[in-house]
Amino acid sequence: MARAKPGDPEQSDMFAPGTWQGLTSACADIARSLGLQVETEVYVGRRIWGARRRIDVVVSDPSQRRSLGIEAKYQRSAGSAEEKIPSTIEDIRAWPIPGIVVFHGPGFSANMRAFLLSSGKAVGLEDLEVWLRLFFALPVRKAFVDAEPDAE
Repeated sequence: MARAKPGDPEQSDMFAPGTWQGLTSACADIARSLGLQVETEVYVGRRIWGARRRIDVVVSDPSQRRSLGIEAKYQRSAGSAEEKIPSTIEDIRAWPIPGIVVFHGPGFSANMRAFLLSSGKAVGLEDLEVWLRLFFALPVRKAFVDAEPDAE
């Protein structure tokens, strides 16, 4: 039996993460399902104001000697949390590995979703599997290739 995945249109919302912890777990689960190694809450140095910098999820393929950091951002309702997103994307530049923001939740405004997607450093949870497949040069399933493109 196929495992339900976040964002699967054939599954109900009960499979969608409803917290930051759930989103972090979903990101890790997707990476593991692709045979990639996963570490969570990896500390890497300090921010400019002295706070410890933490990467939520680090995904690695040892055979390629390649890693990717994931910053998970969940927002349940509209609010000021969106104001922190641009600084998060900037902070990723200071990581010792490439990184992206994976976002999910009903609280992101249309403008913030557009900003995230246009940054080239963010992806919605529903697109993470394809993103990881492309980043780590894994085969892209035929179902992803045949998907109908978004209307422009």
